[in-house]
Amino acid sequence: MKIVHICLCGVVTDNFSYQDNLLSKYHVKLGHNVTFIASQWSYDTKGMLKSFKKSDYMNDDGVKMLRLKMRGKDDFSKKYKRFYGLSEALKIEHPDIIFIHGCQFPDIDKVVNYLKENKVTKVYVDNHADFSNSARNWVSKNILHKILWRHCAQLIEPYTTRFYGVLPARVDFLKDIYKLPAEKCELLVMGADDDKVEEAQNEVTRKSIRAQYNIKEDEFLVMTGGKIDPAKKQTLLLMEAVNQIKDPRVKLIIFGSVTEDLKDKLNSLCDGNKIQYIGWIQSQDSYKYFAAADLVTFPGRHSVFWEQVAALGIPMVVKYWEGTTHVDLGGNTKFLYRDSTNEIKQSIESLVDSEEYNNMKRIALKKGVEMFSYKEIAKRSINSNE
Repeated sequence: MKIVHICLCGVVTDNFSYQDNLLSKYHVKLGHNVTFIASQWSYDTKGMLKSFKKSDYMNDDGVKMLRLKMRGKDDFSKKYKRFYGLSEALKIEHPDIIFIHGCQFPDIDKVVNYLKENKVTKVYVDNHADFSNSARNWVSKNILHKILWRHCAQLIEPYTTRFYGVLPARVDFLKDIYKLPAEKCELLVMGADDDKVEEAQNEVTRKSIRAQYNIKEDEFLVMTGGKIDPAKKQTLLLMEAVNQIKDPRVKLIIFGSVTEDLKDKLNSLCDGNKIQYIGWIQSQDSYKYFAAADLVTFPGRHSVFWEQVAALGIPMVVKYWEGTTHVDLGGNTKFLYRDSTNEIKQSIESLVDSEEYNNMKRIALKKGVEMFSYKEIAKRSINSNE
């Protein structure tokens, strides 16, 4: 089938391990003809926002990319964005299926106009918003989401087969904030790139990463990754916790971008041995780094890395957020309930050389890949029962 993915409310970066990248990649692998309509914004290798120069090209996954210019001033922070050429692109591509990543964009009315004339086209919409990353103040909740974005969601609803929340909390957001029919809303988990999982689980890869940072095989390597900014300052608590653990075999590696205001504090907690900050790494390399760890800890807000680590079969310690407990497959995950150095320290210490850790590992390996494979998620995403 011809599938057109649309993401005009966020950033799409080639070769990232985000849901939009991997769903479209595996739709191609499943034999479909795939086009992706996106804005011109993407992230560079240092995690900085940039404007993409090409407008029509084939990416490395075999997905035809169409990048639309924004009307007016090219400003990503502007909430009410309109783009050139969406209607024309849909007419040319003439999709059997449209998969919309985030319904929070005004040009959704152009999609609706197309669907009025092409009633056999099936539509799926996903949602990445919940109260941990959206609607966090009165204006955002009551004006932006309850009026503007609810209007967009209601416009597309009559033509939509299924609305997907990528976390349980994001399913609730669709129903409670956008007032969409409960029978049309369901969970479609984010996951991991099967190709990268297979590559990362190679024992040679694991040993190579550990050797690069002088981590011995009998040492207990904790790892974390992602942006370190004022919304995810808990990474600093993790660093303090590991510093306080007396067992010299417990080591910590941190990767990701860090904002200027936190760099001095982060650097002060690194000693180059027990705790190492290795900077930004390429998104596709995150799998092999996580696979080299014995335990992965995410003490802050949810990110796509959670599902990747679950798919790799690595036990996790993560912050408890209501509506994000789907990564717990029956014991592979331990939750943190406070922003507390002591709680993180005790959680890690309790797992070193323990039967609890061995049980977490068994469950993670048995259930993780099965649940979070993007090949399987890609199949489910366009085959929901109506």
